[in-house]
Amino acid sequence: MKKEQEIELICDALLDRKGYNIKRLDVSGLSPVSDVFIIASGSNRNQLEAMCDAVEEKCRDNEIYLKEREGRAEGGWILLDYDNIVVHIFSSEMREFYDLDHVWRDAAVI
Repeated sequence: MKKEQEIELICDALLDRKGYNIKRLDVSGLSPVSDVFIIASGSNRNQLEAMCDAVEEKCRDNEIYLKEREGRAEGGWILLDYDNIVVHIFSSEMREFYDLDHVWRDAAVI
């Protein structure tokens, strides 16, 4: 599966669970960690977990394997590392606090 298809699959999973303010950033020239960051917000802890579960399930079903998972819904932030794509799932408060949208402002929006 091509990277563009993987990005769409992940974003669709987030949208399926009512994720909002989804942003896709090309960080390939800016970060040694990943090529793409996907940043999404959810309204509450249960929604964050549902978004995370949906992404993990769709990726697993399409043989996109999780390298590492960090964070917890209780903390308002979950990170899913799929090697060349990193997914950040935030509560609104934590997204504002970490402000990755600003930190990675030089990245091209996909």
